[in-house]
Amino acid sequence: MKIICIGRNYAAHARELGNEVPEEPVVFLKPKSALLRPHLPFYYPEFTNELHYECELVIRVSKNGRYINRRYANQYYDAITLGIDFTARDLQNELKKKGLPWEKAKAWDNSAVIGKWRPVNDFENTKNINFGLYKNEELVQHGNSSKMIHNFESILSHVSKYFTLNIGDIIFTGTPEGVGEVVTGDVLEGILEDESVFQITVE
Repeated sequence: MKIICIGRNYAAHARELGNEVPEEPVVFLKPKSALLRPHLPFYYPEFTNELHYECELVIRVSKNGRYINRRYANQYYDAITLGIDFTARDLQNELKKKGLPWEKAKAWDNSAVIGKWRPVNDFENTKNINFGLYKNEELVQHGNSSKMIHNFESILSHVSKYFTLNIGDIIFTGTPEGVGEVVTGDVLEGILEDESVFQITVE
């Protein structure tokens, strides 16, 4: 199972981190070990002093494919949820300054949190999905899929040019503006439309 992540997919988020808005999806990977297993605690990693949340819509690949035509890409995913791409921001900034890969800041064990899956058919329009992240019961991120630079189908088509997509792969589709820091004791809850799909405590 691959965890495929898309960076800088909301213009406002790219700008808030001082990054250029890309013309094509920014792609990076997390290993399977990055996925936080259900009912396990999330621990603040010891190698960072600036841990950030990035809440994102996540899609689940339901069909094997390569070089997927964008026109048919909606046939290749069957479920949607919310997730958090946890980022060691201080470490990422150091790596970026040196022109080095981000993996140590993005792909460490348990850095990917996902919520309860909802079937695609639950959503009237996948191009108009509301979601939000609450930290200690305060809304800190709010997004809508209509503001994505690259929609689900575009992402699937683009990624499949480089990697064969397999059943069970998951794709984090990018975070909106409002990313921020967490500390030990913070409680994070993801709301997809009107439903809570995950809640974790930083320990």
